[in-house]
Amino acid sequence: MRNNATPESHVVDGVSKVGGAHCETTALGVLLSHAGIALSEPMRFGLGSGLSFVYWDSKQQTLPFLGGRVKPFVLTQNLTRLLGLDLRVHETTSSRLAWEHAREAIDRGVPVGLQLDSYDLEYFNTRVHFAGHVVAMYGYDEERAYLIDTQQQGGAVSTSLESLARARAARGPMAARHRSFIVEKSSAEVDHERLAVAIPPAITTCAEAFLNPPIANLGNQGILTAAKRMRTWFDRVDDPRQDLPVIALLMERAGTGGALFRNLYRDFLTECCQLLEGTAAAEVLTEGRDLFAESATLWTSVAGLVEAAGTTGDTKYLVAASQQVEDIAAIETRAMEALRLLSEVSA
Repeated sequence: MRNNATPESHVVDGVSKVGGAHCETTALGVLLSHAGIALSEPMRFGLGSGLSFVYWDSKQQTLPFLGGRVKPFVLTQNLTRLLGLDLRVHETTSSRLAWEHAREAIDRGVPVGLQLDSYDLEYFNTRVHFAGHVVAMYGYDEERAYLIDTQQQGGAVSTSLESLARARAARGPMAARHRSFIVEKSSAEVDHERLAVAIPPAITTCAEAFLNPPIANLGNQGILTAAKRMRTWFDRVDDPRQDLPVIALLMERAGTGGALFRNLYRDFLTECCQLLEGTAAAEVLTEGRDLFAESATLWTSVAGLVEAAGTTGDTKYLVAASQQVEDIAAIETRAMEALRLLSEVSA
């Protein structure tokens, strides 16, 4: 499979081709970098108020789902709004118009973000339907599209135009109507001062949503729901030996940055501590960072216990995982209760 553009290709010059840990923050990084804005991946994730939790299960699902982030594209919307950037979004039911719009952006020298179903991408390691996947497209030729995906998927990759069209047209949970988007810089510089102003509202918005979920499957209540339900997973799944390790894989290694996105948020808070060192906010940030470092370690442990339950067939590992998830709920509640006061401390 070709990962390098051919001489006949239409390619945006100077695009960062480094894959990140998470798909949306990877794609957003490509678009921001092209607009002259350099932010680390944890900073992109945190400024987008990206951390969340959802436990979701239904009769239509093969496996229960544990998610650690906000809905697809919400992170991008949050970050661009907070930093005053111009986010231009295009959606359509027409595959032809969708391709023309993306192609025209490339021809103008602008990389474009695409939301699609990862199942149809030829380079993808895991053949599972997920219509909330996001990539950055930086070029195309008569046969292939050139994309930037996560490091896990290969960074700079390519797929056939036919497979890209199928992926963009996919329907189902979290799907969008051939969504594409570009980011353009405003007149204001995204400098140290701008970040210092943006950090508190990004964190408090995230904390409030986590502590006040609309339903019991989300936020800190969702973590407690997960703790209760995972004790029943041997009866819930068809093949525990196969299915439980898949759940563990999705939690720890399937584009989450590790520990269900908690590693990314820990690193975001660490960077915030450095940026706001010496301010009244630093102490609050340090407390939140330390608590999320603790919860991240526990989430990785939980994934290991879930995997062990599947490989051994022993329910004691799910009981132990459930107990650790209850501890995580308490730790993350404490962290978010501290962090939601950040705007008041920073005022």
